[in-house]
Amino acid sequence: MSDSEKKVPEVVIKRLPRYYRYLGELLKQGITRISSNALSDKMNVTASQIRQDFNYFGGFGQQGYGYNVEHLYNEMGDILGLHDNDTMIIVGAGNLGRALANHNPFLKRGFKLVGIFDNDEKVIGSVINGMKVLSVDELESFMSKNRVDIGILTVPKSAVYETAERLAKSGIKGLLNFAYTELDLPKEIAVENVHMSDALMILAYNIHRDE
Repeated sequence: MSDSEKKVPEVVIKRLPRYYRYLGELLKQGITRISSNALSDKMNVTASQIRQDFNYFGGFGQQGYGYNVEHLYNEMGDILGLHDNDTMIIVGAGNLGRALANHNPFLKRGFKLVGIFDNDEKVIGSVINGMKVLSVDELESFMSKNRVDIGILTVPKSAVYETAERLAKSGIKGLLNFAYTELDLPKEIAVENVHMSDALMILAYNIHRDE
């Protein structure tokens, strides 16, 4: 990662998937060019903010010409790392883990699920979306034999630290943590903590703020 990319604000990074999704929709509609003003109208982000966001990564557009939708879509995919064919495992094959394992859009975004793990003897050996659930005791052995870039944690809060540390020691590059607790790991490991209750509280705030 270049020095310029390291300085990209987190709020800008969080907007990139929205740009990518919307550009994909434009391609499906057969739209080949779009201006920052048109993007602004659709995405509820000002045109100047859009241009500023894109300038962190080189700009992509030409004044009076707008953006080539397919080119911008592909550039966004590169920036997000979606063309790197990242592999991932899910640790925790409960209801959430099963739902994520059956989430086919992962494949459409370039992610490949290569393993599912659990510690429940009743679950180990079962098949989810064509993949056999392995014991968490096999984590280190599996990772030593397979490329694993991302770990998705859907384990109980009590088990998340031990699981994360095991994955970190085994060479994981990034973790998506659904365990409702923050993880503090070496800085070279990217961690995204997902708090669904936080999203619900923000939604509730937006519903009731004008009352």
